[in-house]
Parts: sequence; structure tokens; C-alpha cells
Amino acid sequence: MVRRLGFAFPSLVLLAACGSDPLSGDDAGDGGATGDAAGDTRVEAEAAPPPPLPKNIQHIVVIVQENHTFDAYFGHTCKATAGSNPTCNVGPNCCEGAPDKDPSDAGPGPVVLDDAENAGYDPNHKQACELSEMNGGKMDRYVTGAACSNPKNFAIVPDTVLTTYRDWSTQYAMADRYFQPIVGSTSSNDMYFAVAKYQFTDNDAKPETNGAGCTLPATKTKYTGVTTVADLLIAKGLTFGSYNQGYQAMLNATLCPAAPADCPAHIPTVPCDYDPSDNPFQYYAQFADNPLYMHDYDQLAKDIAASKLPNLVFVKGLQYHNEHPGYGTTLSAGEAFVQSTVETILGSAYASDTLVLLTWDEGGGFFDHVTPPADSKADGKPYGTRVPMLALGKFARRNFISHVPMEHSSIVRFVEWELLDATGQLSARDAEVNGIGSLLDPTTTRAPPD
Repeated sequence: MVRRLGFAFPSLVLLAACGSDPLSGDDAGDGGATGDAAGDTRVEAEAAPPPPLPKNIQHIVVIVQENHTFDAYFGHTCKATAGSNPTCNVGPNCCEGAPDKDPSDAGPGPVVLDDAENAGYDPNHKQACELSEMNGGKMDRYVTGAACSNPKNFAIVPDTVLTTYRDWSTQYAMADRYFQPIVGSTSSNDMYFAVAKYQFTDNDAKPETNGAGCTLPATKTKYTGVTTVADLLIAKGLTFGSYNQGYQAMLNATLCPAAPADCPAHIPTVPCDYDPSDNPFQYYAQFADNPLYMHDYDQLAKDIAASKLPNLVFVKGLQYHNEHPGYGTTLSAGEAFVQSTVETILGSAYASDTLVLLTWDEGGGFFDHVTPPADSKADGKPYGTRVPMLALGKFARRNFISHVPMEHSSIVRFVEWELLDATGQLSARDAEVNGIGSLLDPTTTRAPPD
């Protein structure tokens, strides 16, 4: 029985009315069967699936960039008409482009989101603002109609920007229904990578760790007795590591480290310095500044060369390398950081057993035209806008667009499936969401059914 819970779209209501709920659980035919016992046995024998392929994925690397919606990055790459809900899966014609205008029909259309525009404008991306802009799913108050509306919120990259990401979207697999798990800012969304559930809203808390004094807010939090997906792996004898750019400089500093020479803001805090609130595992006592699991980003290449890559890897660049808008941050610097990381992994011996997942923590207050799913049943919190998700490496489908609804907890579910043999072990959203199996090539790995 395939579990597909936690998402509901208006476009799927007709399917449910026709006798099949594509998101809620049982496959058709799981109910009372008719016929004699011999007939039932024959049917079951014919329908028995082939033995699963070996679990060839031994390492999962999650790279998290920041604050851009799917429309902002791929609104011109995708060619299907906005709202057309294509059912095909191969190539850019099988995903929806952004509309020519904001649904309010206000403004001249999208601004050009290039390096200069990204460096100069950071949209309001707090929960209260975004809920107002989403307007109950109408997605029509980004340009006008809300206190935080701004024509610059409707922005799309041109064809000359982020060409590596665009190339990867056709070389590998991309999800066009991958949503930020909660409306609002970075840290609240990042928690779903670790525990697949709500912990706090926006950036209302930071971990009680090294570097907390170099960034806002003032409130510090340390969770004890909470199981993360990394704990599940460690309990089974597997390994986990978080690689964070600027982490060692923060450990070495008496107060806050000086800004790296190439950081445009030139200040001893974000975006130039390590921000512990960008690392969800630092919030949990068992991982907080624990040298067994918390590493500087530069250690990643060394561990790969030494054949010490953990089974689950979390990678985070400094803010001026993770595309966060404002503060002089450019898109090209973030893309270069990601490209270097991916090439280091896929250019190594680990390419044969490693899946790389690239996603963005949240939409950053930018416009996206697709209405998010209904609130999560697991924690009752509202979903935010779509963000990009790319699966890279030998296990990803080629030139493939998945329309399966997903979110950050979907990665947790996949880790449980692929490395731990059972999903839902955190008893949170990992028990209700779809996994990421639709992005994977079933001929090279045992892709899960959801």
C-alpha cells in the first residue's frame, strides 16, 4: 500500500470524485475483492512486483540555497502556459512558465532578476507578509494590495543568468511542485530538514551555539531529547555530517570574525560570517557544535578525498554564497559555490553511489503563481510558495519534470526509505508527505513508489 498524504490541490478533486484519491493512501483494489480463492491467488501472482533493485544510493548530499521561488528562477525556462497543469514529464514544455503579469493585473510584468537586482533588493519574507501576499491562495498581492507589496517582488531571471541551474534542469530531474514547508523565513523552514515538523515561526530563535552572538535574533534555543533524522542514522551505525562555510573562522574568532575579502557587504556578521541559525541540526543539544558532526565547508573536499563522506550530508554556504537577496549578494556567486560543490562530489569516486539534492530553503517573498497545498495535517502549519528542487547525479532521471507535491520533509522521508528501510520514523510530516522517488531513475536504484 502506497502512502501519499499531506497535500491537496483543487485540480485533483475531480480524480477523487471519480473514485480514486491520488494523495490519500490505498491503491484501488485494496478493498473487498470478489471471486473465488483460486481466482484471487492467480490475480495476486500476476500482479506481484519484481524483486526490488539493490539500494545503490549510499550517500545523500543536501545543498540548501536561499530565498527564491520556482517562478523567480524557472519562470522563463518552463514553457507550458501558467495554469495549464501539464501531465507530460520530459523537458521544459512539461512545466508551467510564470504568467506575463501578476494575477492582480497590476504593474508592467516581472522585473529582470539579475546580479544587480538580487544584490540591491531583499523582499519582506516574514510569515505575516507572505500570508497577506498569498491572499488565501489567490497569489495576487505580491505587486500591490498588501502592506508589503512591491513590484520588485515579481522578478524572473533572464536566460543569461543561472545557466548552470538551467542546464541541470534538462540534464537531470527537477520538481515543479516542491513547496517550502511553512510560510515565512529561513530558520523555520530549515527545521523540516532535521525533524520534519514545526518548531517556531520565521527566524524567531537561533541555536545556543558558537556564533549566536554575531547575528540576530537575541532569543537562543537548544532542544533536548528531540530525535532528528541524523539520530536515526547514527542509531543504525550510519553517519551524518554538516558542512558549513565559515564555521571554522567563527570557532577561531575571539568575537565575530572579520569579513572575507570577497564579501560585498564587508561587515563582521551576515552575510559575510557563518550564521548558526542556517544549520537546523545546531538547534539540537546532541549536535550543537559537536565536532563529530559539525564541520567547516572546506572539510568536505578533504573528507571526500579521504573516503570519509558521511551517509547524509548537509551543505550550507555563507549568505553571500547562497543567493540570499540584498546585502550585495549576487546570484552568480551562489551558483559558482554550488557548481564547485557538485563537481567536487560528482567528480569523485563517490559519484557511483551518491545522490545530490539541490533546493532552496524558502521563496524569500518573491512571487510564485501556483497555489500551495492545504495546511499540513501533521502540524497544522500553512505551506508557502514553491521553491526549486533538482536531483543530480547518476540516480536522477534525465530531462525529467516531476509534478508530485513535495517539501523539505520529503527528503527526510526518502532518507528513511533509502537508508533506514522504513518511513515515518519521526512520526511527523515524514509520515504524510510524498517522497522524492519520482525524481529518480528506477533502472539505477530502488526508487520508492511515492
